Amino acid sequence: MKPNDVILKSVTRVAAVIISTFSIYLFMNGHHHPGGGFIGGLSTASAIVLLYLSFGIEKVRENIRVDFKKLAAIGVLIAIGTGMAGVVFGQPFLTQAFGYYDLPIFGNTELASALIFDTGVALAVIGTAVNIILSISEDR
Repeated sequence: MKPNDVILKSVTRVAAVIISTFSIYLFMNGHHHPGGGFIGGLSTASAIVLLYLSFGIEKVRENIRVDFKKLAAIGVLIAIGTGMAGVVFGQPFLTQAFGYYDLPIFGNTELASALIFDTGVALAVIGTAVNIILSISEDR
């Protein structure tokens, strides 16, 4: 007999969007206020794990075709590459660079290398957290 989980799936659809939106806010807010790549990535991973729990591993893998091991490796490479950029220019490891640029839609906007570093951290955290949860689920 197939379980009737209509309520779970309906709530998950809404909750995953809310969690994902909040994780983007946490990620983008990170270099000025509490937040950043780690907590943004962790909350994104929680939305993905919620989808796995509600819809099943096979169904989510059909729609989210990401190898989370590769995603974690790419994130670590981006974070290390951002740190090494300072060394290339004769600065200490993880030296931040930033400037203000006039972007067409957003106007005068600060762009910082910390955002690239946070992107690497977020990808590494998403890949690692989801991969750990999937590994645990396979060990039943």
